[in-house]
Amino acid sequence: MPMGLCIMLLECCCQERTYLHYYGLLGLRFCMSNKFHQENFEICFVQQYSMIHRLETNKLRNVAKFFAHLLGTFALPWHVLAYIRLTEEDTASSSHIFVKILFWELSEHLGIHLLTERLTDPTMQDSFESIFPKDDPKNTRFSINFFMSIGLGDKESRSSDSDDSGSEPDSGSLRSDDESKSESDSNDRRRRG
Repeated sequence: MPMGLCIMLLECCCQERTYLHYYGLLGLRFCMSNKFHQENFEICFVQQYSMIHRLETNKLRNVAKFFAHLLGTFALPWHVLAYIRLTEEDTASSSHIFVKILFWELSEHLGIHLLTERLTDPTMQDSFESIFPKDDPKNTRFSINFFMSIGLGDKESRSSDSDDSGSEPDSGSLRSDDESKSESDSNDRRRRG
């Protein structure tokens, strides 16, 4: 029955026209009240991501926001992100949309600074290897370009994505374009003032 409850909650969330924060709070409550619910939501994450290409954009958006809420409140362990393989061969437009919304929502929940800290946590690097692949320069470049295209990349620190020395992407250089713009605006004001 606990798995059915998690699936039902996720299905109800998907049916809404827009994402309702209420479902994220319910999911959070379930995860915090019982380890089995947390494990079941992990399974749901894997299942939903594997079938993401079948979902309509609205449902896909609600699913991404729901799981971002659980990840952003640390109700769901971050190792579930290991199931996302961010390479050109392994992603389609639907998975791009899902990952984009997921990370945008995480940056909203946590802020860029805390999200960056989380993604650079040395104890979690195995979980993020599939999102920031280092196995092939082509995959590394794809990941970097993806985060740049959604506005969560720092151009300066990511521009040396995969040079001859075999450097790897710095997952900690996530930065929103708005954050970069606000920094440059404040620098302009200091120069004028």
